[in-house]
Amino acid sequence: MKRAPAANDAGIAARDPNRPAPGIDVEAATRVVLTSLEDDKAEDILAIDIRGKSSFADMLVVASGRSARHVGALADHVMRKLKDAGVKDVRVEGLPQADWVLVDAGDVVVHLFRPEVRSFYNIEKIWSAGPGPSAALPS
Repeated sequence: MKRAPAANDAGIAARDPNRPAPGIDVEAATRVVLTSLEDDKAEDILAIDIRGKSSFADMLVVASGRSARHVGALADHVMRKLKDAGVKDVRVEGLPQADWVLVDAGDVVVHLFRPEVRSFYNIEKIWSAGPGPSAALPS
């Protein structure tokens, strides 16, 4: 049986080898995502810093589109702009229906919803609860 890698000297857990390689730092990737969403008129954009709360990502971005078509376009543009910025492996889930689209850019995970789906799942409440910073990055 293979042993899990130990934490490094700084006390930070080793990166999961199944996680996509980021290619750029978290702040830069988050700025790319936020700029793309703002340019494409996404609604209720929220960036949540989850460093120390989760091992799967460092930042969550949650936003709404006005319709399934708008959500799909938001996701497509975010993926393209992340790849153009140098993020090595961008994955997407939920694009065919575009009710809830997840864009996984390694350390930054983007959740795009139609408004009624977002209010039903309310994931920002789950991740915003508890101690830790939770706000959009400065421009």
